[in-house]
Amino acid sequence: MKPLSECRLYAFVDTTCLRGRVPEIVAQQLCDGGADIIQLRGKQSSVDEIRRMARAIIVVTRAAGVGLVINDFPAIAREVGADYFHLGQEDFFGAQGSETGSDRRGCGTLPQLPGEDARAKPGIGLSTHSPEDAARALDAGADYLGVGPVYPTGTKPEARPVTLEYVRWAAKNVKIPWFAIGGINLGNLDEVLKAGARRICVVSAILNAKDVAGACREFKQRLG
Repeated sequence: MKPLSECRLYAFVDTTCLRGRVPEIVAQQLCDGGADIIQLRGKQSSVDEIRRMARAIIVVTRAAGVGLVINDFPAIAREVGADYFHLGQEDFFGAQGSETGSDRRGCGTLPQLPGEDARAKPGIGLSTHSPEDAARALDAGADYLGVGPVYPTGTKPEARPVTLEYVRWAAKNVKIPWFAIGGINLGNLDEVLKAGARRICVVSAILNAKDVAGACREFKQRLG
């Protein structure tokens, strides 16, 4: 896959938006459209369902040279050979005890198996909603940050938007790769870029499009 520094468009296979579509087919459409990295997110899915989808999707992403991120399940990310796992602040910093394959906890670290090369571990992406969150994530050694939600979003209706102010702060202060996320669409993309974002995450504006690959291409072209 591309280095994170070269990734611009972060897309999703989000089970809440699939509407009966086959996850790996959607992943192929995202790859065909130019997504640089794809996250598998299944908030309502079981561990076994996530594992099955991850095993099918990684065949597609590997062939396309696209990075795969597993949301919530570090153990599954490692098991299938995903490039990254992604967690929220509460999941990463608030969990106690050791990680198991049946929960969604990050526990602040990813345990190393006997004989496992530490360099082979998946990287870590963390959601952030404030400068304080960003500082904690950076101190913890995150490989990339999610910055948002920038706007109200149907995928997380309970989340309070951080507005473009946090995007501007991140542009000035965060030195590792970060992705603006939350309610971003073609209508507001320019103002997100003007605020300093160079990488974006897009969920519903792509997955709800009639032509998923075409929607990806349009975002990619606008990103430059």
